[in-house]
Amino acid sequence: MIDKIVASVADALADVQDGSTILMGGFGGAGMPSELIDGLIEQGAKDLVIVNNNAGNGETGLAALLKTGHVRKIICSFPRQADSHIFDGLYRAGKLELELVPQGNLAERIRAAGAGIGGFFTPTGYGTDLAKGKETREINGRMYVLESPIHGDVALVKAEKGDRWGNLTYRKAARNFGPIMASAAKCAIAQVYETVELGALDPENIVTPGIFVKRVVRVGRAAAQLKVAA
Repeated sequence: MIDKIVASVADALADVQDGSTILMGGFGGAGMPSELIDGLIEQGAKDLVIVNNNAGNGETGLAALLKTGHVRKIICSFPRQADSHIFDGLYRAGKLELELVPQGNLAERIRAAGAGIGGFFTPTGYGTDLAKGKETREINGRMYVLESPIHGDVALVKAEKGDRWGNLTYRKAARNFGPIMASAAKCAIAQVYETVELGALDPENIVTPGIFVKRVVRVGRAAAQLKVAA
């Protein structure tokens, strides 16, 4: 019997290796897998490459992970915001590498990995420092840059509900990067607020099919809401 539901966050993250590339869902605080990030901090994997929309906010979530010094490099679109002081300090001190990727390119590079696409041409970034060292090509009179897929060893995503096969549904904008990241990683781990019986999810509402998900762990909604409020 297929059952991807694990008992705890610690069990879900137990085999994350040093040096892993981790795709981390979320758009700021929306859809951020906070409990999985906290579990990763406790698990202790080091020399990580993190792929996320931004570089953390305040002192919690991704910012807290950066503060541990366990992240070697971050690939993101919006590294600097009003409360991104942890990233800023690490980067200025030369303790954290940054690969800056326009948001549309970031999403498409992740999607390309999940779809098995070897690369794609985009006009975004042509003629800027972001295109240095990359192949360019003129197509129909317009210049394009060749971008490569971003594959992950692990994806950490936040969903609303999941079943034992790993099928996931999301709540509104919390889905953001989660579905494409789940498809682009060797091991996708989803935190959910509710686990349901097989067949309880309307197939029309399943955004991430279980074929892309390796582990599902239930987290308490009350604890998560308290953390956001804090």
